[in-house]
Amino acid sequence: MTDRLEVLKASAERLSSLVGDLSSEQLTMQSYASKWTIADVLSHIGSGAVIMRNGVDTAVSERPPDPAFNQSVWDEWNAKSPSAQAADALTADRALLDRLAAVTDDQRATLRYALGPMQIDFDTLVGMRLNEHVLHSWDIGVALRPDETLPPDATALVIDNLEMISRWASRSDGVERTIGVRTTNPERRLAVKVDAERAPIVPAPEQAHADVEMAAEAFIRLVYGRLDPAHTPSEVSDVSTLDQLRGLFPGV
Repeated sequence: MTDRLEVLKASAERLSSLVGDLSSEQLTMQSYASKWTIADVLSHIGSGAVIMRNGVDTAVSERPPDPAFNQSVWDEWNAKSPSAQAADALTADRALLDRLAAVTDDQRATLRYALGPMQIDFDTLVGMRLNEHVLHSWDIGVALRPDETLPPDATALVIDNLEMISRWASRSDGVERTIGVRTTNPERRLAVKVDAERAPIVPAPEQAHADVEMAAEAFIRLVYGRLDPAHTPSEVSDVSTLDQLRGLFPGV
């Protein structure tokens, strides 16, 4: 857990350094997300931090969640100017980190965070925020620096935190099969198990056959729908398998 919180803190610091001095014109540039500007992505990061912080407070106090809270936050952030979205996102990001760090060991052991029909534990919650923070930071960074990649410290953790996202963000193409994946930096053996509805990712044995090989940061971006041809490393081993995987993971 300490690692995830520390890497999340490092991601927040990188984001602050990246966007802290952006001009109004830069904030209204299109991000990697086709329908969002850089300011829109920051608004998403900031509003998400406010919602998650409230959810942690609710879970720790064991009080019922307010069903209207999330929408009120989105409405408030959507009404902000781009410059306010940027500045307030960094403030909200830091406040969430402080709140997560303040959760005691005893509270961590029993905390259950409401996420739709699911109740997730503290470790899973921090991992989800890390995944989201790292990928949305990339959405911003790549708009400013076309060769942007995911940072190594985050990649080393996020690569092992893909199973949950793959179970609801993937789409089956109707052909049930297993696609073997080997990643580098760090090295992992993974299996994409395509069934009738989804394509969940699970660990694979070390000796398992790999249909495609790529850097771990590239595979993470693929799972999140961010590995279009213009942002794909040249060393990916099998383009036809890569195209199949792109179809299975349309993006979130």
